[in-house]
Amino acid sequence: MKNGPTVNVVLHDARVIDPLSGEDGVGDVVVRDGIITHTAELPEHCAHIDCRGLVVSPTFIDLHCHLREPGFEYKETVATGTAAAAAGGFGVVCCMPNTRPPLDTAARIMSFARILETDARVKVLPIAAVTLGQRGQALVDVRGLAACGVAGFSDDGEYIADNVVMRDVLSQAAGVGLPVIDHAQDGRLVAGGVLHEGTIAKRLKLRGIPGEAEELAVARDIALARLTGGHVHIAHITTARAVQMVRQARDEGVWVTAEATPHHMLLTDEDAIMFNAAGTPHFNNQAKVNPPLRGSEDAAAVVRGIKDGVIDAIATDHAPHSVDDKSGTPGEAAFGISVFDTALGAVLAAADMHGLSLSRVLRSLSVGPAEVLKQGLLCPRLSQGKPANLVLFDPETLWTVDTSRFVSRGRNTPLEGRTLRGRVLLTMVDGRSAYVSGLLCRERVYGGMLSGSEPEIDHASADNTNAT
Repeated sequence: MKNGPTVNVVLHDARVIDPLSGEDGVGDVVVRDGIITHTAELPEHCAHIDCRGLVVSPTFIDLHCHLREPGFEYKETVATGTAAAAAGGFGVVCCMPNTRPPLDTAARIMSFARILETDARVKVLPIAAVTLGQRGQALVDVRGLAACGVAGFSDDGEYIADNVVMRDVLSQAAGVGLPVIDHAQDGRLVAGGVLHEGTIAKRLKLRGIPGEAEELAVARDIALARLTGGHVHIAHITTARAVQMVRQARDEGVWVTAEATPHHMLLTDEDAIMFNAAGTPHFNNQAKVNPPLRGSEDAAAVVRGIKDGVIDAIATDHAPHSVDDKSGTPGEAAFGISVFDTALGAVLAAADMHGLSLSRVLRSLSVGPAEVLKQGLLCPRLSQGKPANLVLFDPETLWTVDTSRFVSRGRNTPLEGRTLRGRVLLTMVDGRSAYVSGLLCRERVYGGMLSGSEPEIDHASADNTNAT
Protein backbone atom coordinates (compact mmCIF):
# COMPACT_ATOMS: atom_id res chain seq x y z
CA MET A 1 0.00 0.00 0.00
CA LYS A 2 1.17 3.51 -0.80
CA ASN A 3 2.76 5.27 2.14
CA GLY A 4 2.25 8.98 2.77
CA PRO A 5 2.79 11.25 5.76
CA THR A 6 0.84 10.58 8.92
CA VAL A 7 -1.79 13.12 9.86
CA ASN A 8 -2.24 15.63 12.66
CA VAL A 9 -5.89 16.64 12.73
CA VAL A 10 -8.71 17.42 15.16
CA LEU A 11 -12.26 16.54 14.14
CA HIS A 12 -14.41 18.93 16.16
CA ASP A 13 -18.03 18.27 17.19
CA ALA A 14 -18.58 15.22 15.01
CA ARG A 15 -21.23 12.60 15.59
CA VAL A 16 -18.97 9.68 16.49
CA ILE A 17 -20.47 6.26 15.73
CA ASP A 18 -18.34 3.28 16.74
CA PRO A 19 -20.46 0.15 16.11
CA LEU A 20 -18.13 -2.22 17.95
CA SER A 21 -18.17 -0.27 21.22
CA GLY A 22 -21.73 1.02 20.82
CA GLU A 23 -20.60 4.65 21.07
CA ASP A 24 -22.91 7.14 19.36
CA GLY A 25 -22.56 10.74 20.45
CA VAL A 26 -21.14 14.13 19.59
CA GLY A 27 -17.50 14.78 20.42
CA ASP A 28 -13.99 15.45 19.15
CA VAL A 29 -11.58 12.97 17.59
CA VAL A 30 -7.89 13.86 17.79
CA VAL A 31 -5.28 12.27 15.53
CA ARG A 32 -1.65 12.92 16.38
CA ASP A 33 1.04 11.51 14.09
CA GLY A 34 -1.61 9.24 12.66
CA ILE A 35 -2.64 7.85 16.07
CA ILE A 36 -6.00 8.46 17.75
CA THR A 37 -5.23 10.10 21.07
CA HIS A 38 -6.80 11.94 24.02
CA THR A 39 -8.46 15.28 23.38
CA ALA A 40 -6.11 16.92 25.88
CA GLU A 41 -3.10 15.97 23.77
CA LEU A 42 -3.56 18.44 20.91
CA PRO A 43 -0.75 18.49 18.35
CA GLU A 44 1.06 21.81 18.05
CA HIS A 45 0.73 21.95 14.28
CA CYS A 46 -2.42 20.37 13.00
CA ALA A 47 -5.48 20.90 10.87
CA HIS A 48 -8.82 21.50 12.51
CA ILE A 49 -12.10 20.41 10.90
CA ASP A 50 -15.51 21.79 11.77
CA CYS A 51 -17.52 18.56 11.83
CA ARG A 52 -20.89 19.88 12.97
CA GLY A 53 -23.52 17.81 11.17
CA LEU A 54 -20.93 15.27 10.03
CA VAL A 55 -20.41 11.64 11.06
CA VAL A 56 -17.14 9.88 11.82
CA SER A 57 -16.94 6.09 11.98
CA PRO A 58 -14.42 3.32 11.35
CA THR A 59 -13.49 2.96 7.69
CA PHE A 60 -15.65 0.61 5.66
CA ILE A 61 -14.51 -2.91 4.75
CA ASP A 62 -15.60 -4.30 1.39
CA LEU A 63 -15.74 -8.08 1.13
CA HIS A 64 -16.26 -8.15 -2.63
CA CYS A 65 -14.85 -6.03 -5.43
CA HIS A 66 -13.15 -6.40 -8.80
CA LEU A 67 -9.96 -4.40 -9.37
CA ARG A 68 -9.45 -5.96 -12.84
CA GLU A 69 -5.65 -5.89 -12.69
CA PRO A 70 -3.83 -7.84 -14.04
CA GLY A 71 -5.29 -8.38 -17.48
CA PHE A 72 -8.19 -5.95 -17.75
CA GLU A 73 -6.55 -2.60 -17.05
CA TYR A 74 -8.76 -0.84 -19.59
CA LYS A 75 -11.64 -1.46 -17.16
CA GLU A 76 -9.84 -0.60 -13.89
CA THR A 77 -6.42 -0.76 -12.24
CA VAL A 78 -5.33 -1.23 -8.67
CA ALA A 79 -4.49 2.48 -8.58
CA THR A 80 -7.85 3.72 -9.91
CA GLY A 81 -9.93 1.11 -8.12
CA THR A 82 -8.42 1.71 -4.70
CA ALA A 83 -8.60 5.48 -5.19
CA ALA A 84 -12.32 5.06 -5.89
CA ALA A 85 -12.63 2.80 -2.84
CA ALA A 86 -11.02 5.47 -0.65
CA ALA A 87 -13.36 8.10 -2.09
CA GLY A 88 -16.22 5.80 -1.14
CA GLY A 89 -15.04 5.48 2.48
CA PHE A 90 -13.46 2.03 2.20
CA GLY A 91 -10.17 1.45 3.98
CA VAL A 92 -10.00 -2.29 3.26
CA VAL A 93 -11.20 -4.12 0.15
CA CYS A 94 -11.19 -7.79 -0.78
CA CYS A 95 -10.62 -8.31 -4.50
CA MET A 96 -11.91 -11.26 -6.44
CA PRO A 97 -9.57 -13.56 -8.40
CA ASN A 98 -11.15 -13.38 -11.89
CA THR A 99 -8.24 -11.46 -13.38
CA ARG A 100 -6.12 -12.59 -16.35
CA PRO A 101 -4.40 -14.76 -15.33
CA PRO A 102 -6.60 -15.62 -12.32
CA LEU A 103 -5.23 -15.48 -8.79
CA ASP A 104 -4.98 -19.24 -8.40
CA THR A 105 -1.36 -19.91 -7.38
CA ALA A 106 1.03 -18.62 -4.75
CA ALA A 107 3.28 -17.15 -7.45
CA ARG A 108 0.41 -15.12 -8.89
CA ILE A 109 -0.63 -13.90 -5.45
CA MET A 110 2.92 -12.75 -4.73
CA SER A 111 3.14 -11.01 -8.11
CA PHE A 112 -0.14 -9.25 -7.35
CA ALA A 113 1.18 -8.24 -3.93
CA ARG A 114 4.02 -6.35 -5.62
CA ILE A 115 1.45 -4.30 -7.56
CA LEU A 116 -0.37 -3.54 -4.32
CA GLU A 117 2.82 -2.33 -2.66
CA THR A 118 3.30 0.43 -5.22
CA ASP A 119 -0.23 1.30 -6.38
CA ALA A 120 -2.84 0.56 -3.71
CA ARG A 121 -4.30 3.56 -1.87
CA VAL A 122 -6.11 1.36 0.69
CA LYS A 123 -5.50 -2.09 2.14
CA VAL A 124 -6.25 -4.87 -0.33
CA LEU A 125 -6.87 -8.45 0.75
CA PRO A 126 -6.82 -10.82 -2.25
CA ILE A 127 -9.35 -13.62 -2.53
CA ALA A 128 -7.84 -16.70 -4.19
CA ALA A 129 -9.62 -18.89 -6.71
CA VAL A 130 -11.13 -22.20 -5.59
CA THR A 131 -10.13 -24.12 -8.71
CA LEU A 132 -7.23 -23.79 -11.11
CA GLY A 133 -8.16 -21.43 -13.89
CA GLN A 134 -11.58 -21.08 -12.26
CA ARG A 135 -12.64 -24.05 -14.37
CA GLY A 136 -14.49 -25.79 -11.55
CA GLN A 137 -12.35 -28.94 -11.56
CA ALA A 138 -8.91 -29.16 -9.87
CA LEU A 139 -8.61 -27.54 -6.45
CA VAL A 140 -5.96 -24.90 -5.83
CA ASP A 141 -3.28 -25.38 -3.15
CA VAL A 142 -5.45 -24.19 -0.27
CA ARG A 143 -2.75 -24.33 2.40
CA GLY A 144 -0.11 -22.74 0.18
CA LEU A 145 -2.38 -19.84 -0.74
CA ALA A 146 -3.45 -19.38 2.88
CA ALA A 147 0.23 -19.04 3.79
CA CYS A 148 0.46 -16.20 1.24
CA GLY A 149 -2.13 -14.23 3.18
CA VAL A 150 -5.27 -14.59 1.06
CA ALA A 151 -8.53 -13.69 2.82
CA GLY A 152 -10.62 -16.53 1.41
CA PHE A 153 -11.42 -18.60 -1.65
CA SER A 154 -13.91 -18.00 -4.45
CA ASP A 155 -14.50 -18.77 -8.10
CA ASP A 156 -16.68 -15.66 -8.16
CA GLY A 157 -18.56 -15.27 -11.39
CA GLU A 158 -18.46 -19.05 -11.73
CA TYR A 159 -20.71 -21.25 -9.63
CA ILE A 160 -18.88 -24.26 -8.23
CA ALA A 161 -21.24 -26.84 -9.72
CA ASP A 162 -19.33 -29.96 -8.64
CA ASN A 163 -20.56 -30.90 -5.17
CA VAL A 164 -17.41 -32.91 -4.43
CA VAL A 165 -15.17 -29.94 -5.28
CA MET A 166 -17.28 -27.67 -3.06
CA ARG A 167 -17.20 -30.20 -0.22
CA ASP A 168 -13.44 -30.57 -0.47
CA VAL A 169 -12.67 -26.85 -0.53
CA LEU A 170 -14.97 -26.21 2.43
CA SER A 171 -13.18 -28.94 4.38
CA GLN A 172 -9.68 -27.74 3.49
CA ALA A 173 -10.47 -24.05 4.00
CA ALA A 174 -11.87 -24.85 7.45
CA GLY A 175 -8.45 -26.26 8.29
CA VAL A 176 -6.82 -22.89 7.62
CA GLY A 177 -9.65 -20.81 9.10
CA LEU A 178 -10.79 -19.13 5.88
CA PRO A 179 -14.20 -18.76 4.24
CA VAL A 180 -15.32 -20.12 0.88
CA ILE A 181 -17.26 -17.40 -0.94
CA ASP A 182 -19.74 -18.75 -3.46
CA HIS A 183 -21.46 -17.03 -6.35
CA ALA A 184 -24.54 -19.02 -5.47
CA GLN A 185 -26.43 -19.42 -8.72
CA ASP A 186 -26.93 -22.66 -10.61
CA GLY A 187 -25.32 -21.72 -13.91
CA ARG A 188 -27.53 -24.00 -15.95
CA LEU A 189 -30.59 -21.99 -14.89
CA VAL A 190 -28.82 -18.67 -15.49
CA ALA A 191 -27.43 -19.29 -18.99
CA GLY A 192 -28.78 -16.79 -21.50
CA GLY A 193 -30.65 -14.78 -18.89
CA VAL A 194 -30.49 -11.00 -18.85
CA LEU A 195 -32.60 -9.85 -15.89
CA HIS A 196 -34.84 -11.25 -13.16
CA GLU A 197 -37.41 -13.74 -14.42
CA GLY A 198 -40.69 -11.91 -13.84
CA THR A 199 -43.17 -9.49 -15.30
CA ILE A 200 -40.51 -7.01 -16.46
CA ALA A 201 -38.63 -9.69 -18.39
CA LYS A 202 -41.88 -10.78 -20.01
CA ARG A 203 -42.76 -7.19 -20.86
CA LEU A 204 -39.39 -6.64 -22.52
CA LYS A 205 -39.47 -10.14 -24.08
CA LEU A 206 -36.10 -11.04 -22.60
CA ARG A 207 -34.93 -14.30 -21.06
CA GLY A 208 -35.02 -14.14 -17.29
CA ILE A 209 -32.88 -15.47 -14.44
CA PRO A 210 -35.14 -17.16 -11.85
CA GLY A 211 -34.66 -16.66 -8.13
CA GLU A 212 -34.71 -20.44 -7.83
CA ALA A 213 -31.26 -20.55 -9.45
CA GLU A 214 -29.92 -18.80 -6.36
CA GLU A 215 -32.04 -20.68 -3.87
CA LEU A 216 -31.00 -24.12 -5.12
CA ALA A 217 -27.34 -23.12 -4.88
CA VAL A 218 -27.73 -21.63 -1.40
CA ALA A 219 -29.47 -24.78 -0.17
CA ARG A 220 -26.60 -26.90 -1.55
CA ASP A 221 -23.96 -24.65 0.01
CA ILE A 222 -25.65 -24.77 3.41
CA ALA A 223 -25.91 -28.57 3.25
CA LEU A 224 -22.20 -28.94 2.47
CA ALA A 225 -21.21 -26.44 5.16
CA ARG A 226 -23.24 -28.52 7.62
CA LEU A 227 -21.50 -31.69 6.39
CA THR A 228 -17.94 -30.34 6.58
CA GLY A 229 -18.13 -27.80 9.39
CA GLY A 230 -16.65 -25.31 6.94
CA HIS A 231 -17.47 -21.63 6.58
CA VAL A 232 -19.49 -20.80 3.48
CA HIS A 233 -20.15 -17.17 2.65
CA ILE A 234 -23.00 -16.38 0.26
CA ALA A 235 -22.02 -13.54 -2.05
CA HIS A 236 -24.54 -10.88 -3.12
CA ILE A 237 -27.68 -12.57 -1.78
CA THR A 238 -30.85 -11.36 -3.50
CA THR A 239 -34.00 -13.37 -2.77
CA ALA A 240 -36.33 -13.54 0.22
CA ARG A 241 -36.20 -17.35 0.27
CA ALA A 242 -32.39 -17.39 0.20
CA VAL A 243 -32.32 -14.98 3.16
CA GLN A 244 -34.72 -17.26 5.04
CA MET A 245 -32.51 -20.28 4.30
CA VAL A 246 -29.51 -18.48 5.78
CA ARG A 247 -31.58 -17.45 8.80
CA GLN A 248 -32.67 -21.02 9.50
CA ALA A 249 -29.22 -22.48 8.92
CA ARG A 250 -27.64 -20.02 11.34
CA ASP A 251 -30.27 -20.93 13.95
CA GLU A 252 -29.17 -24.55 13.48
CA GLY A 253 -25.52 -23.67 14.03
CA VAL A 254 -24.31 -23.98 10.44
CA TRP A 255 -21.34 -21.73 9.69
CA VAL A 256 -22.89 -19.62 6.96
CA THR A 257 -22.57 -15.88 6.46
CA ALA A 258 -23.89 -13.59 3.75
CA GLU A 259 -23.48 -10.21 2.11
CA ALA A 260 -25.81 -7.88 0.18
CA THR A 261 -24.93 -5.16 -2.30
CA PRO A 262 -26.13 -1.53 -2.35
CA HIS A 263 -27.88 -2.06 -5.69
CA HIS A 264 -29.79 -5.14 -4.54
CA MET A 265 -30.91 -3.14 -1.50
CA LEU A 266 -32.03 -0.05 -3.40
CA LEU A 267 -32.99 -1.05 -6.94
CA THR A 268 -35.45 -3.51 -8.45
CA ASP A 269 -36.04 -4.92 -11.92
CA GLU A 270 -38.30 -1.91 -12.53
CA ASP A 271 -35.10 0.17 -12.59
CA ALA A 272 -33.89 -1.85 -15.58
CA ILE A 273 -36.47 -0.22 -17.87
CA MET A 274 -35.73 2.79 -20.05
CA PHE A 275 -38.04 4.54 -22.53
CA ASN A 276 -37.12 5.92 -25.94
CA ALA A 277 -38.49 9.13 -27.46
CA ALA A 278 -41.60 7.31 -28.62
CA GLY A 279 -42.28 6.00 -25.12
CA THR A 280 -41.34 2.42 -25.97
CA PRO A 281 -39.75 0.54 -23.06
CA HIS A 282 -36.39 -1.17 -23.50
CA PHE A 283 -33.72 -2.70 -21.31
CA ASN A 284 -31.06 -0.51 -19.69
CA ASN A 285 -27.74 -2.31 -20.14
CA GLN A 286 -26.32 -0.35 -17.19
CA ALA A 287 -28.71 -2.26 -14.93
CA LYS A 288 -27.51 -5.66 -16.15
CA VAL A 289 -25.91 -7.34 -13.17
CA ASN A 290 -25.40 -10.92 -11.97
CA PRO A 291 -27.30 -11.85 -9.87
CA PRO A 292 -29.99 -9.61 -11.36
CA LEU A 293 -31.99 -6.88 -9.71
CA ARG A 294 -35.01 -8.62 -8.21
CA GLY A 295 -38.54 -7.51 -7.35
CA SER A 296 -39.49 -5.13 -4.56
CA GLU A 297 -40.42 -7.91 -2.10
CA ASP A 298 -37.00 -9.51 -2.48
CA ALA A 299 -35.22 -6.15 -2.06
CA ALA A 300 -37.20 -5.48 1.13
CA ALA A 301 -36.35 -8.95 2.45
CA VAL A 302 -32.65 -8.34 1.82
CA VAL A 303 -32.74 -5.10 3.82
CA ARG A 304 -34.69 -6.87 6.56
CA GLY A 305 -31.94 -9.49 6.66
CA ILE A 306 -29.38 -6.73 7.23
CA LYS A 307 -31.55 -5.15 9.92
CA ASP A 308 -31.88 -8.51 11.72
CA GLY A 309 -28.19 -9.35 11.40
CA VAL A 310 -28.90 -12.43 9.26
CA ILE A 311 -26.94 -10.74 6.46
CA ASP A 312 -23.60 -9.85 8.00
CA ALA A 313 -22.20 -7.33 5.56
CA ILE A 314 -22.90 -4.82 2.85
CA ALA A 315 -20.42 -5.47 0.02
CA THR A 316 -20.16 -3.53 -3.22
CA ASP A 317 -19.44 -6.17 -5.88
CA HIS A 318 -17.80 -3.19 -7.62
CA ALA A 319 -17.57 -4.39 -11.25
CA PRO A 320 -16.20 -1.65 -13.54
CA HIS A 321 -16.55 -2.03 -17.30
CA SER A 322 -15.75 0.00 -20.38
CA VAL A 323 -18.38 1.67 -22.54
CA ASP A 324 -17.88 -1.04 -25.15
CA ASP A 325 -18.39 -3.76 -22.55
CA LYS A 326 -21.86 -2.44 -21.73
CA SER A 327 -22.90 -1.71 -25.31
CA GLY A 328 -24.82 -3.78 -27.83
CA THR A 329 -27.89 -5.91 -27.29
CA PRO A 330 -28.99 -6.89 -23.76
CA GLY A 331 -27.51 -10.32 -24.38
CA GLU A 332 -24.18 -8.89 -25.54
CA ALA A 333 -23.68 -6.37 -22.71
CA ALA A 334 -21.46 -7.39 -19.79
CA PHE A 335 -22.87 -8.03 -16.33
CA GLY A 336 -21.80 -5.60 -13.61
CA ILE A 337 -22.17 -2.21 -11.97
CA SER A 338 -19.46 0.25 -10.90
CA VAL A 339 -20.27 0.90 -7.24
CA PHE A 340 -17.48 2.52 -5.19
CA ASP A 341 -18.40 6.09 -6.14
CA THR A 342 -22.08 5.66 -5.23
CA ALA A 343 -21.97 3.06 -2.43
CA LEU A 344 -22.69 5.25 0.58
CA GLY A 345 -25.41 7.28 -1.13
CA ALA A 346 -27.14 4.16 -2.44
CA VAL A 347 -27.05 2.43 0.94
CA LEU A 348 -28.41 5.50 2.75
CA ALA A 349 -31.20 5.78 0.18
CA ALA A 350 -32.13 2.14 0.78
CA ALA A 351 -31.93 2.70 4.54
CA ASP A 352 -34.36 5.62 4.25
CA MET A 353 -36.72 3.55 2.13
CA HIS A 354 -36.79 0.56 4.48
CA GLY A 355 -36.25 2.09 7.93
CA LEU A 356 -32.69 0.86 8.45
CA SER A 357 -30.80 2.77 11.14
CA LEU A 358 -27.51 4.52 10.48
CA SER A 359 -25.82 2.52 13.23
CA ARG A 360 -26.87 -0.75 11.58
CA VAL A 361 -25.67 0.52 8.20
CA LEU A 362 -22.25 1.34 9.65
CA ARG A 363 -22.03 -1.96 11.46
CA SER A 364 -22.76 -3.78 8.20
CA LEU A 365 -20.03 -1.77 6.47
CA SER A 366 -17.35 -2.32 9.12
CA VAL A 367 -17.79 -4.74 12.02
CA GLY A 368 -19.87 -7.24 10.05
CA PRO A 369 -17.32 -7.71 7.25
CA ALA A 370 -14.47 -7.96 9.75
CA GLU A 371 -16.30 -10.71 11.61
CA VAL A 372 -16.85 -12.64 8.39
CA LEU A 373 -13.12 -12.52 7.66
CA LYS A 374 -12.15 -13.45 11.23
CA GLN A 375 -8.87 -11.60 10.82
CA GLY A 376 -7.41 -10.22 14.01
CA LEU A 377 -5.56 -7.49 12.12
CA LEU A 378 -8.88 -5.91 11.18
CA CYS A 379 -10.21 -3.96 14.14
CA PRO A 380 -12.92 -1.59 12.90
CA ARG A 381 -12.92 0.57 16.00
CA LEU A 382 -12.01 4.15 16.88
CA SER A 383 -9.60 3.11 19.63
CA GLN A 384 -7.25 5.49 21.42
CA GLY A 385 -3.64 4.55 20.92
CA LYS A 386 -4.33 2.87 17.58
CA PRO A 387 -3.68 4.13 14.03
CA ALA A 388 -6.57 6.19 12.70
CA ASN A 389 -8.74 4.16 10.35
CA LEU A 390 -11.75 6.37 9.97
CA VAL A 391 -14.17 7.88 7.51
CA LEU A 392 -15.80 11.30 7.83
CA PHE A 393 -18.98 11.84 5.84
CA ASP A 394 -21.88 14.23 5.50
CA PRO A 395 -25.05 12.12 5.88
CA GLU A 396 -27.41 14.84 4.66
CA THR A 397 -25.84 16.53 1.65
CA LEU A 398 -27.63 15.90 -1.64
CA TRP A 399 -25.74 15.28 -4.85
CA THR A 400 -26.51 14.11 -8.36
CA VAL A 401 -24.70 11.10 -9.79
CA ASP A 402 -22.46 12.28 -12.65
CA THR A 403 -20.37 9.42 -13.98
CA SER A 404 -17.94 11.84 -15.66
CA ARG A 405 -16.76 12.69 -12.13
CA PHE A 406 -16.26 9.10 -11.01
CA VAL A 407 -12.84 8.26 -9.60
CA SER A 408 -13.22 4.71 -10.90
CA ARG A 409 -12.59 4.05 -14.57
CA GLY A 410 -15.90 2.21 -14.63
CA ARG A 411 -18.82 4.55 -15.24
CA ASN A 412 -21.34 1.78 -15.70
CA THR A 413 -24.23 2.48 -13.33
CA PRO A 414 -28.01 2.73 -13.62
CA LEU A 415 -27.85 5.56 -11.06
CA GLU A 416 -26.63 8.19 -13.57
CA GLY A 417 -28.56 11.43 -12.98
CA ARG A 418 -30.13 10.20 -9.74
CA THR A 419 -30.04 12.37 -6.63
CA LEU A 420 -28.51 10.64 -3.61
CA ARG A 421 -27.87 11.72 -0.04
CA GLY A 422 -24.53 11.35 1.74
CA ARG A 423 -20.96 12.09 0.62
CA VAL A 424 -17.62 10.93 1.95
CA LEU A 425 -15.31 13.84 2.83
CA LEU A 426 -12.26 12.15 4.37
CA THR A 427 -10.90 8.61 4.53
CA MET A 428 -7.89 7.80 6.69
CA VAL A 429 -6.03 4.49 6.52
CA ASP A 430 -3.43 3.71 9.20
CA GLY A 431 -3.21 7.38 10.12
CA ARG A 432 -2.69 8.61 6.56
CA SER A 433 -5.08 10.45 4.29
CA ALA A 434 -6.24 8.09 1.56
CA TYR A 435 -8.89 10.55 0.35
CA VAL A 436 -9.63 14.19 1.17
CA SER A 437 -12.52 15.97 -0.52
CA GLY A 438 -11.75 19.35 -2.02
CA LEU A 439 -15.07 20.54 -0.61
CA LEU A 440 -13.91 19.63 2.89
CA CYS A 441 -10.70 21.61 2.50
CA ARG A 442 -12.51 24.66 1.11
CA GLU A 443 -15.33 24.83 3.63
CA ARG A 444 -14.44 22.94 6.81
CA VAL A 445 -10.67 22.93 7.42
CA TYR A 446 -8.96 25.72 9.36
CA GLY A 447 -5.78 26.33 11.32
CA GLY A 448 -3.53 24.13 9.21
CA MET A 449 -3.17 22.01 6.12
CA LEU A 450 -4.70 18.57 5.75
CA SER A 451 -2.33 16.29 3.87
CA GLY A 452 -3.70 14.24 1.03
CA SER A 453 -5.97 15.37 -1.75
CA GLU A 454 -8.94 14.47 -3.85
CA PRO A 455 -7.75 12.10 -6.59
CA GLU A 456 -7.28 13.69 -9.98
CA ILE A 457 -9.48 12.10 -12.63
CA ASP A 458 -7.37 11.11 -15.60
CA HIS A 459 -9.96 11.50 -18.33
CA ALA A 460 -7.46 10.59 -21.05
CA SER A 461 -6.70 7.18 -19.57
CA ALA A 462 -10.19 6.68 -18.19
CA ASP A 463 -12.13 7.20 -21.39
CA ASN A 464 -13.46 3.64 -21.12
CA THR A 465 -12.62 2.50 -24.61
CA ASN A 466 -11.27 -0.96 -25.21
CA ALA A 467 -7.55 -1.34 -25.67
CA THR A 468 -6.52 -3.07 -28.87
